[in-house]
Amino acid sequence: MSTTGATADPLATLGSLPGVPESVEAVRKAVDRVYGHRIMRRRSNEITSEAALRGARGSAALSGADWALEEVRRRTDFSGDGEARVVGGALRLTAEAGQLLSIWRQSPLRVLARLHLVAAASNDDTVGRPRQESEPVDEPLIELPAPSAAEVHGRLEGLSELIIAGGSAPALVTAAVVHGELLALRPFTSHNGLVARAAERIVLVGSGLDPKSVCPAEVGHAELGRAAYLAALEGYVSGTPEGMAAWIAHCGKAIELGARESTAVCEALQRGAA
Repeated sequence: MSTTGATADPLATLGSLPGVPESVEAVRKAVDRVYGHRIMRRRSNEITSEAALRGARGSAALSGADWALEEVRRRTDFSGDGEARVVGGALRLTAEAGQLLSIWRQSPLRVLARLHLVAAASNDDTVGRPRQESEPVDEPLIELPAPSAAEVHGRLEGLSELIIAGGSAPALVTAAVVHGELLALRPFTSHNGLVARAAERIVLVGSGLDPKSVCPAEVGHAELGRAAYLAALEGYVSGTPEGMAAWIAHCGKAIELGARESTAVCEALQRGAA
């Protein structure tokens, strides 16, 4: 999206697109159901930990490592093949994201660089900084043309300015734009999908919509499927009001499904089955 223009709060404008207010309200109701569950009053730390694990599994699945939850739960070594490293990166990002909330609103670009370092876990000199013009992007599951390094730099600066400025846009809208913009730009040479979804989580938690991080949108994105994810992303990249609204609605549905997942975990704990 274009992050410049005469509108003082462009994200708030997106919040009024057809269908978006309904998505915002549906997300709020889904989140409230989880937070209103009696188990959350006594065992919220357990719900948070389980949501983190399931969210990491979902994010890894969207990046090509679709492992069963129990496999992710039991494994301790993620240094093997490419899929193992993707799962390991998703788990590390989930753990790291919560440590970066206080920095995000002041220096989002610093946070994104840190997320990439954590995801890549490499000493390569391309890690932790936006890619340069001559550097390719290793993001095989996203086949959209990658913007130039110059465009990446300008749009990252614009995104950073929007986040620092804040505004009145609902958390869903801001999270969806951060997520979509990072996927569209693919600012790093690798692991952009993992980073984009971790950034979405930071927005949802830091905004106060999901302060305990118990509504993993990554679960919902994975459940909706990679094809639907990429189709919705194409809508975002198109920049049309219809495409933007469709992407925001897709992200909203993902959060609803993540909330439903944690509600089910609460129910299982209440029954003593988990």
